[in-house]
Amino acid sequence: MLLKRLFTSQTRVKLLTLFLTNPEEEYFIRELTRRLDEQINSVRRELDNLKKFGLLRSRMKNRKKYYMINQKFPLITELQGIILKSTDQNAKVVEAILKLGDLELLLLSGFFLKKDSEVDLLIVGEIDKDVLQSFLDKEVPSDRTIRYTALTREDFIYRVKCNDRFIKDLLTDPENMIAHNQLQNALS
Repeated sequence: MLLKRLFTSQTRVKLLTLFLTNPEEEYFIRELTRRLDEQINSVRRELDNLKKFGLLRSRMKNRKKYYMINQKFPLITELQGIILKSTDQNAKVVEAILKLGDLELLLLSGFFLKKDSEVDLLIVGEIDKDVLQSFLDKEVPSDRTIRYTALTREDFIYRVKCNDRFIKDLLTDPENMIAHNQLQNALS
């Protein structure tokens, strides 16, 4: 696994994946050892490392120490993107959607990140909406319709320049994940 080579510790990879894919949750040590199937000493050591690094915070509640993501950590969005691209959870969906058209931006929100949002996907580029809808209906297991917004590059850039609230909120929400972006220069 790519992340294991990058981060060297399997326990750290598991912790990063759990915390970054569930940024609103908090966990205590014994709960983490059960969920991750890891030894308590390695979990405790990695939690301390991640806390010293600034990625995690902790608090005492009911005589237990709970750990949670530090939402103000400066690289949280980038780390979430790395986790997203390295885990099977959404990686297959992202990969498949990218093959459906010539996309310049793909942002995940809502259903894919287990959060409330106006849309689940923001797509910028050329894509056949009927093919996309068919893919989402058949390949993404959900009890509701996956909501998406698909824009051409020109429409997207226009809406960014006009400071469109909908687009601005999607792009600035630190919980959303940009899975694919070829528009960095266009947005500067």
